[in-house]
Amino acid sequence: MNNRFTRRQGLKWLCAGLAASMLPSWSLLAAGTQSHLHKPYSSHDKTLPVIGLGTWRTFNVGSDPHLLDARAEVVEAFFELGGGMIDSSPMYGSAPDVMGHALQKLGVPDTLFSAEKVWSPAGGSAHEQVADLKSRWQLDYFDLVQVHNLTDWREHLAALKDMKAEGRIGYVGITTSHGRRHQDFEQIMASEAIDFVQLSYSINQRAVENRLLPLAQDKGIAVIANRPFDGGRLIQDLKRRNAPLPEWAEAECGCTSWAEFLLKFIVSHPAITCAIPATTRVKHLRENMRAGLNPMPSARTREKMVRYIESL
Repeated sequence: MNNRFTRRQGLKWLCAGLAASMLPSWSLLAAGTQSHLHKPYSSHDKTLPVIGLGTWRTFNVGSDPHLLDARAEVVEAFFELGGGMIDSSPMYGSAPDVMGHALQKLGVPDTLFSAEKVWSPAGGSAHEQVADLKSRWQLDYFDLVQVHNLTDWREHLAALKDMKAEGRIGYVGITTSHGRRHQDFEQIMASEAIDFVQLSYSINQRAVENRLLPLAQDKGIAVIANRPFDGGRLIQDLKRRNAPLPEWAEAECGCTSWAEFLLKFIVSHPAITCAIPATTRVKHLRENMRAGLNPMPSARTREKMVRYIESL
């Protein structure tokens, strides 16, 4: 993880921690003092908070000062609530630049786990893309660089492995989304030395449970779940229909919102390292982050969650 951390930000978070001791229990989460579930990666000697932050669509806001500052507020809340992984891509338009703005404004905490991607349509070699993305994030190191949607994966993955060996990046991985190219993905997972995979997984899109997640467990590969709300459609549909949370949700897994319910289902799977929901609002960010708190659903409760969603 990146080691830069400003004195201003450190003092700010210290004061927040001290103030939290005088707050009611609900407010302790807002001050970032409750413990979030972490899961291991890198041969189980390091851990990540199970709720990360995605930037697809939500951080592609160009240079609008108001929108830039609004996204910085989301990033600030993410770290105050114990966040770690932030994932982006050159495919996401201005998202890397918006992250750079936020980190320059807020400072870079030690807890940041920066995850980027190389993507052939972005132009340039993997080395050139990583250098450009470091400049856009205003960082000198990425914890993870992934081959986006397997584009030219042989060439890019070989270059990323060289960069990892040289200590220029931390870990390497591959990504897919929308259920695409699972057969190719499985073959790469089985044959290549990779640290992370990123794939789509949600309570209503569970195909990866059949082969990809078991293979990741067998190979010791960390798994990032993208599209946890099925691109937003799932949670929007539940809210539009005023679908009620099941009465057992809070007692069995501590869920008080649909965001918590859907995210806890994902991160309670033993193969999943973290999920990366994207949002533009601090209020929704707080709901997402509460999904990282215990209790987590048991295997039996996970089955009930699926049946409940299928019944709606």
